[in-house]
Amino acid sequence: MKAKVNAIVRDRLALLVQAMGYEFVGCEYHAQGRYSVLRVYIDNETGVTLTDCSHVSEQMSAVLDVEDLIRGPYSLEVSSPGVDRPLFEIAHYQKYVGNRIKVRTWVPIQNQRHFVGILSRVEGNSIYLLIDAEERILPFSDIERANIVTDIRGK
Repeated sequence: MKAKVNAIVRDRLALLVQAMGYEFVGCEYHAQGRYSVLRVYIDNETGVTLTDCSHVSEQMSAVLDVEDLIRGPYSLEVSSPGVDRPLFEIAHYQKYVGNRIKVRTWVPIQNQRHFVGILSRVEGNSIYLLIDAEERILPFSDIERANIVTDIRGK
């Protein structure tokens, strides 16, 4: 089960990542019984290497342990956002208007939870997806997960 990361934890991690010279893209927590995962995405203008992820992970792990921000056992993963970049904040959607995205909502919207379409615009706290020549409005608060869809085959 995916859960939203506590705002205090998210903000603390963002400050740490930014202080280290990286962009904090976002984070997600997957509660999987005794083996939960905290996944943090980082980036920078030149891309992120395995060494970058390892360095951030070491620093982040120390902060999380000392400040005891997350209860119970979990694994920490630090990663680049990759080609299927996750979208966490409304500003991310504004940056990627015109791109094809995949969205999953917390609750069904018109009997549907999964959407794929062109992000046509962002207004207020809603995104607008163009799906088969029809524009669908999705409230940002209803979005569980969203990613850029990249066709790596070049078609």
